Amino acid sequence: MRPIRRLLSVLRIVALVVWFAWTALTIEFSNLSSAGVRDALAIAYVAALALALFLVRPRRRGVLVALGASLAVALVYLVQRPSNEREWLPDVAVTPTVELAGDRVTIHGVRDFRWRSDTDFDARWEDRTYDVSALRTVDLVMSYWGPLAYCHTFVSFGFEGGEQLAVSVETRKEVGEEFSTYAGFFKRFELTYVFGDERDLIGVRAGHRGEQVYLYRVRAEPTRLRELFLSYVHFADDLARAPQFYDVLDNSCGVNILHRVADTGAVALAGRAALLNGYWDRHLYDHGALDQSLPFDELRAQSRIDARAKDVDAPDYSRRIREGLPSPPPL
Repeated sequence: MRPIRRLLSVLRIVALVVWFAWTALTIEFSNLSSAGVRDALAIAYVAALALALFLVRPRRRGVLVALGASLAVALVYLVQRPSNEREWLPDVAVTPTVELAGDRVTIHGVRDFRWRSDTDFDARWEDRTYDVSALRTVDLVMSYWGPLAYCHTFVSFGFEGGEQLAVSVETRKEVGEEFSTYAGFFKRFELTYVFGDERDLIGVRAGHRGEQVYLYRVRAEPTRLRELFLSYVHFADDLARAPQFYDVLDNSCGVNILHRVADTGAVALAGRAALLNGYWDRHLYDHGALDQSLPFDELRAQSRIDARAKDVDAPDYSRRIREGLPSPPPL
């Protein structure tokens, strides 16, 4: 019995440490605009816990005091709600809204920026109308900024006549905020769907940000392609009325693609494969959604577009960045 009691005691201590650490992190990565304030509050909170645990006697009372403080912090975190009314950075300042009339879909707030740097750009937001019956293709864009296991993933829908509409799920950052993967586990950022011109959404990553960008032509049945597009526009329109927090685990750029695919009834990735979106191209290849007439490594090499995608002033930009790309496999 003594070993069991010791084990239970150790487990209780571990659980308390994890709980206290999580509540401290909710302060450190909270939505407070000042990093200095967040740091000061987190340090003060940890100090208060330490004082309660090591100075208050009997020890059980100190643990109860610390738990009470941590529960108060957790309650504040849990009651936080997302908002569309903040001082947003210019590239996510507009909340897209959608109007549907039969097969005609009008999107208010399509982004078409011309970037010279993160702080120097021509900002343009447009209203554009698309004919869903003219929808023909969907491409997956994978943009790597560093690690191979993770990247930014988004899609681009192609219409008859060559028109493209890119849709990128992103963190909606406020003025003064920068993206942090760790903060993305907490309620730091809201979620936004950015509908944009490819010259903007692809061009800024390939050019100004110097990312490695791959574009894959994906096989998609016409019915599911239509359902996928409508899932995107409906969900984005819902966000305009019911904002959500971004979350690395279940509401990120990649996971939202999987949610939209699941809306069509198709089987989406799950678990570790879903989170490691840097390997999605391999999964798509293995399941026949990409051209399998080439070995995967050759397909991947031919699908890299950043060298030519940097030239955002090139005429017929969308056609040019697709020159020489492997075709989607036939249905």
